[in-house]
Amino acid sequence: MIRHIVMWKLKEHAEGADRQANMQKVRQLLEDCRDCVPGMLEFEIGLASEGCEATYDVVLNSLFESREALEAYQVHPRHVASKPLMSAVRTERQCMDYELPAR
Repeated sequence: MIRHIVMWKLKEHAEGADRQANMQKVRQLLEDCRDCVPGMLEFEIGLASEGCEATYDVVLNSLFESREALEAYQVHPRHVASKPLMSAVRTERQCMDYELPAR
C-alpha cells in the first residue's frame, strides 16, 4: 500500500478570489477526484481551521492499494484537470509518498 500526502499553501489572492474562497475551490476539485480509480482506499481532504496555527492551507491524505493504483490516479483525467487551478492558486506544494505493509 502507498500513502500519498500532499499539502498546499495558497496565495492570499489568486484567480479573482481570496485564500478562503480558493480553499473551497481546491476542496471541490479534490472531491471530484475521489474514487476515480480502482485501488483508492482512503481519500481525506483537510482545510486549515481558522484560529489554529497551520503552515499549510489544504492537505490531501490518501491511501492506494498499490503503486500502480497511485500512478493511475496521477494520470486520471479528473486529476490532470485539477492541476491548472492548483498551480495558479498555490505558493507552495509538498508531497510525500511512502509504502505501508499490507493490512
